[in-house]
Amino acid sequence: MKKIEKQSTLKRILAIRGMGQVITVAFGLVILCIIFGILNPTFFSGRNIGNLLRQIAPILLIGIGQSYVLITGNIDLSIGSVVGMSCMISATLMTKGVNPWVAVLITLICCIAVGIMNGELVAYCKLPPFIATLGTMTVARGIAQIVNNNYNTDSIGAGAKGFRDFFYYGRTFGIYNTIWITIILWLIFNFILSKTRTGRHIYAIGSNLEASRLSGVNIVSTTIKAYIVSTFCSCVVGLIICATSGMGTMDAGNVYEMYAVAASVIGGVSTLGGQGILLGTVIGASIWGVLQNGLQFAGAPVAIRNIVIGIIVVISVLLDIIVRTGGKPRKKKEAVVSENGVKA
Repeated sequence: MKKIEKQSTLKRILAIRGMGQVITVAFGLVILCIIFGILNPTFFSGRNIGNLLRQIAPILLIGIGQSYVLITGNIDLSIGSVVGMSCMISATLMTKGVNPWVAVLITLICCIAVGIMNGELVAYCKLPPFIATLGTMTVARGIAQIVNNNYNTDSIGAGAKGFRDFFYYGRTFGIYNTIWITIILWLIFNFILSKTRTGRHIYAIGSNLEASRLSGVNIVSTTIKAYIVSTFCSCVVGLIICATSGMGTMDAGNVYEMYAVAASVIGGVSTLGGQGILLGTVIGASIWGVLQNGLQFAGAPVAIRNIVIGIIVVISVLLDIIVRTGGKPRKKKEAVVSENGVKA
């Protein structure tokens, strides 16, 4: 009897969206840590683990945003440019004498505006998400370049000490604030995605857009919310980079959209929409961090690290498509008929 109850419990856990793949990927993460620990015992040192967590934090943040968008069945290619825009706008305002927290607020408004624009272009204007966010990616990078006349900023100065402590140097209970910020945001966005009506709508439109529309889901509003989460997380990462370097750099966030996709897809978020959980994104971002850190210890150059991660992303996407489609070419989602006979 107890055996049957245990089997039922296991089935319920695996029935959670993407949980089976998350468990598999988590097992792979453990194997990677063991291998790198054997190759170099300092991999498990307290100092390296602390550095590893600080490396993972920004990747997890942008991964959360990309996961929201991917689950709706779309993609956000503007993430890296929004990171750069956030870094440059906040730093430029601070070097002009604006209060750091006012600068943060203005930066946040600008980044959220990009998210709203992405959502409107994709859901209201019905542009392909690849094209829409490719355009806003270029716009955001252009803003990052023009905001300080095509120059990186000077140091944001001693007046921004509180800002730098909050977003990078400061610690609470012995743990860097960067890590706390990431944990708190993950808890909030995980709750929204898994426990609220907005979260259910995000999964619904990623699973079947037309059925969701006929069921009364506001497609435009839900899509905009997903893109706002993405640009909000990117904005926070830009602020962290600004606090870390103490200045604004125009190329901040380059190729971060690729890292965001890597964290999401490796963690089991489907590129076809409707499937994935943020716990998987944590595992995906951790694998990215462990690979970067472990290969660095092994003396692998940056190019090799990027190649390895790129290959893993391609394999993850390929496996996802094979599993979801049974290896057959992807077809348009079939219409369903509701009880009143309306085709969805």
